[in-house]
Amino acid sequence: MADALLALRENLVAQVRARGGVRDDRVADALLAVPRHHFLPDLPPEAAYRDEAIVTKRDAAGAPISSSSQPTMMAIMLEQLGLEAGQRVLEIGAGTGYNAALIAHLVGTGGAVVSVDIDEDLVDTARANLARAGRPEVRVVRADGAAGFPSAAPYDRVIATVGVWDLAPAWRHQLARTGRIVVPLDLGGPDRSVAFERAGGHWVSRSVLPCGFMSMRGALAGPQRTLAIGGDLSITVADGRELPAAPLAAALRGAAAAHPTGVVAGAQELFEGLGLWLAVHEPRRCALSEAASATAPRLAGAPLAIQDRRVTAGVVDGGSIAALLGRAERGGSSVLAACGYGPRGGELAADLAGHVRDWHAAGRPGGGPMRIDAYPGSAGDRAAGGGGLIIDRPHTRFVLSWPGG
Repeated sequence: MADALLALRENLVAQVRARGGVRDDRVADALLAVPRHHFLPDLPPEAAYRDEAIVTKRDAAGAPISSSSQPTMMAIMLEQLGLEAGQRVLEIGAGTGYNAALIAHLVGTGGAVVSVDIDEDLVDTARANLARAGRPEVRVVRADGAAGFPSAAPYDRVIATVGVWDLAPAWRHQLARTGRIVVPLDLGGPDRSVAFERAGGHWVSRSVLPCGFMSMRGALAGPQRTLAIGGDLSITVADGRELPAAPLAAALRGAAAAHPTGVVAGAQELFEGLGLWLAVHEPRRCALSEAASATAPRLAGAPLAIQDRRVTAGVVDGGSIAALLGRAERGGSSVLAACGYGPRGGELAADLAGHVRDWHAAGRPGGGPMRIDAYPGSAGDRAAGGGGLIIDRPHTRFVLSWPGG
C-alpha cells in the first residue's frame, strides 16, 4: 500500500511539473513528502492525488466556500512565496490543512506556521488532518484572516489561499521589513496571484500570475454578488448590486441585438486583458457563466471555457444585459460581437462593443508581464498612477502597468 501511495504522489508531481507548476525541487520534494490523502480522508487515494481543486464545503445555497486547491496552483504560489528554512509563516485560509503542511515541510523544524480560518469546523478538520499526517506542530486558529494573527508576529511570509479584494493593513503590519506577501488578488476581472515586497513607502509585485480562488469571507470580503438564473446560467457583479432575476431571465430568452466589434481575439487575451479593461472603465460590468451541458444555451458563443462552464464578459443594468460572444476561428481566436437583451439591450451592447474597440486601440493592455504597485492608505491618495490602470480599494490603490508594453 505504501508503494502504491508513493506512486500516486510521484504521478502527481509529474503532472504538476508538466503544467509548469514546479521549477524548485524543494517544492517537488514537499509534494512527494506530504500525503494529500490524509487531508481528503473521504476520498479514495487515487482521487485525492488528481491535480484538481476539490470542494470540501458549501454554503446553504450550495455555493463552494472551501476547498483543497489544485496542487499545480499551490506549487506555483509556494514558489512565489520563496520559503527558506527557519522562516515564520502566516497562512490566511486553512482549508484542509494540506497547504500548511507543505509550508511546514519547506520551513523545517526551525520554522513556524500559523494558519487561520473563519470557520470553527474547518479549523477542527485541519487540525485533525495535520495530526493524521504527522504535522501537529502547525498552529491552526479560528480568526478572521483580515486581522492576521498578531500574537505570533512578526512573520517572514504571509500567504492567502483565498481570493482577496484588498490588502489588509494587519498583514502589512505583522510582516517583517524584508518579508513577502503572496495573495490571489481580485482585480475585478481575472484573479492574479501576486507576490508583493516593500519598495520604499509602498509595495511592488515581484511576480504576477493568473489564478482563480474562492473569495475571502469576513471583514475583508469584497462586494461581489452572484445571481443564478435557471440553474445553468449565472451573472456575477463586482460591486454587490442587487440584480432582478426574473426580468433578466426573461430578457435572455428573447432576441439579441448584435453589435459587431471588428476585433478578433484569443481566449487568453480576453481573460487576461479585457477583463481588467472593463474593471477600470465600466462600472456596470459583469461576468456571465453557463454550464456547458445547458440544454438551451444562451452563451453558446462564449469565448472562454473554464472547467465545465462557458464564461464571458458583459454589461448589466436593471433588467437589460449585454454579453460578449464570438464566432470561433482557426487557432482558438474568436470574431467578437456584443449581443444585447432586454429593453435597453441594444444600448448596452453598443457600449460593450465600444469598450472592446477601445481596448484594442489602446494596444490590448493586460497581456504579457504585468507590474502591480500597491499604495496603502494615505500613500494611495498621492499615487497618480504614472499612466497605468488604477484600481482603488478601501485600504489600497493598485496601479497596473506593463513594462516595455
